[in-house]
Amino acid sequence: MNPDPGRNDRIFLVGLMGAGKTSVGKMLARRLQKEFLDADAEVELSTGVKIPVIFEIEGESGFRAREEKMIALLTGRPGVVLATGGGAVLSADNRRLLRSRGRVIYLRATPEDLWRRTRRDRNRPLLQTADPLSRLRDLHQQRDPLYREVAELIVDTGSQSISALTTQILQRLDEFDVTRAAAATHPES
Repeated sequence: MNPDPGRNDRIFLVGLMGAGKTSVGKMLARRLQKEFLDADAEVELSTGVKIPVIFEIEGESGFRAREEKMIALLTGRPGVVLATGGGAVLSADNRRLLRSRGRVIYLRATPEDLWRRTRRDRNRPLLQTADPLSRLRDLHQQRDPLYREVAELIVDTGSQSISALTTQILQRLDEFDVTRAAAATHPES
């Protein structure tokens, strides 16, 4: 499949829950003067209910089907920064659309950092378990290869502020573009 000609106008953030996709995405969109969209928030808006309710009524598979339709819709919008849900990469169709329609940035964090950031959040159905840290470790092991597969850039979130992380992403995107442009104008013979 040929990449979408508008893909450089779209940035898609992937990573586990708590990696900072929404917080970083909002600031990135503001600095780039793009529209910010959050796939999970858009699913909630379209259904009129919170994600935990969707999980309760339709199960994870019902939510994933809704998420897949939303990703197909949102990745086609021009001039956006899109924060995807942590499990969006589980779908091969989502991975294909993310790669072909925009620039994908993986916000990587350790399971321990993610647990510290999410431990009091009751709006995360996959963490409503006796051992959420163990669950995050399992999710990280399962999804990290998928995030890496779709990512153009991988950024470790660590303990940086949202502002510092956003600045780092913008610098890395600029460096990547300069390197890519140089390679295109001076291909090896």
